[in-house]
Amino acid sequence: MENQMFCFQCQETACGTGCVLRGVCGKQPATAHLMDLLLYALKGVGTVATALRKQQVAVPEKATTVIVDGLFSTITNANFDDASISDKITAALTVKKELVALAQKNNVALPQSDVVTFDVAPADYESFGKGVGILQEEDLNLRSLKELTMYGLKGMAAYYEHASRLNHTEEDIAVFMERALATIARTDAGQQELLDLVMETGQYGVKVMALLDKANTDSYGRPEVTHVNIGVGKRPGILISGHDLRDIEQLLEQTQGTGVDVYTHGEMLPAHYYPRLKKYSNLVGNYGNAWWKQKEEFSHFNGPIVFTTNCIVPPSPKSNYKDRVFTANSTGYPGWKHIATDANGHKDFSEVIEMARHCEAPEALEQGEIIGGFAHDQVFALADKVVEAVKSGAIRKFVVMSGCDGRMKSRSYYADFAQSLPKDVVILTSGCAKYKYNKLNLGDINGIPRVLDAGQCNDSYSWVVVALKLKEIFGVDSVNDLPIVFNIAWYEQKAVIVLLALLSLGVKNIHIGPTLPAFVSPDVLKVLQDGFGLGTITTVDEDIQKMIG
Repeated sequence: MENQMFCFQCQETACGTGCVLRGVCGKQPATAHLMDLLLYALKGVGTVATALRKQQVAVPEKATTVIVDGLFSTITNANFDDASISDKITAALTVKKELVALAQKNNVALPQSDVVTFDVAPADYESFGKGVGILQEEDLNLRSLKELTMYGLKGMAAYYEHASRLNHTEEDIAVFMERALATIARTDAGQQELLDLVMETGQYGVKVMALLDKANTDSYGRPEVTHVNIGVGKRPGILISGHDLRDIEQLLEQTQGTGVDVYTHGEMLPAHYYPRLKKYSNLVGNYGNAWWKQKEEFSHFNGPIVFTTNCIVPPSPKSNYKDRVFTANSTGYPGWKHIATDANGHKDFSEVIEMARHCEAPEALEQGEIIGGFAHDQVFALADKVVEAVKSGAIRKFVVMSGCDGRMKSRSYYADFAQSLPKDVVILTSGCAKYKYNKLNLGDINGIPRVLDAGQCNDSYSWVVVALKLKEIFGVDSVNDLPIVFNIAWYEQKAVIVLLALLSLGVKNIHIGPTLPAFVSPDVLKVLQDGFGLGTITTVDEDIQKMIG
């Protein structure tokens, strides 16, 4: 039977090879084809923009906007709305035409490439998209390297958008995204050039995570160690999910004095760690667990839900909450109201707030609190205590368990691994992977909690900063000489850019799981294994023996 679509960008891809009938995420074939066309159009924008910059012709900011928004929209579980994606295709094609006209005006020669010359009417978007997907690159290794870069770019775009929403941008990152898209689009790009591009993507991954770290801390203060309530109050609530801190700030501002509380969900949990966000008295707590449990957990919340970024799970037709969900930024879902951002970066949440006022208070899923906020500054504040614990042998090793959570039963490995670790090992975590173990009672070492949560997936940057600081303190030549090992769970493309960032810094012997990426060919995997010792998980006992000893 002929494939209805093809997508293998996430860890849960069907049979570990690729989704061909519909996405495991819920993505329909038509949506997949539209996304393929959107990415093809972005390659065209990147190609023309790169040619213009080579001739010192200024590229309008709208080129960066469509690239960043388009890439982010195609991340797993971000946008399922065909109309929204079609609008983004139209925007990309419009920008491409403007750039082509700019090239003609300035006598800039453009590459003879289909991504530059093609045009398509909206009525033909889906059919055209069927012919420009991943499988058009027939060489398995070239396809693997191109997609590895593309998925890194998607993660980079997500982090860049968050930073830009806080008025932090860096032109060289935007220029790199254009150039990388242009290189991927070329039919003459060879294996070594593409491998170099993968490594360069990692280097810019470090830069974009540093940019976002600065944007977040400049805007909201440096994260503080915080105890977060996981119970509920008696007032109606709004549940906000995703990663966009500017959105939760605006929601908190607009709900003041309305009698409506705000709860974080999933990757929005770290909002509680920032001084300028935790000052809001109606930021009550965190509701639920990782993204994949939302179908069962959202049914008990009773109030409206706002998705600021990806991690949408399509609701069942009979769900009791499907008419209470809103999307924002690059996200979308058919039938859900989208909250627009105006020219000043402002969103109006009044409709959400009014709906909440007529809802019942959330039902409690659990009680108690969890602790987080161990970003690099907080860890540095504990530096003397940490160094002493390492020197005395009280702390034998740190294991970085950042990354993503997911639905697969095999992911119970990470909870089992955390529980089975020797009591002298500290877990460094960030991202939604923490939900596998952040509510376990794993104790502390001389007052240092055995689970140190830095925050969102982008806050993996904190562990890079911490590792480099420890390298300096202990006077070793490389981070690989430190008592730090990496056992990272991955799911989608932001995890890819984190991995590439770590590789670009020379970090070796990283274990990723629960499975290796389907988009990495055997030959490319061998390069990563030979060069960086990249591996995957086995059993808990074997891996603890291998990593911890």
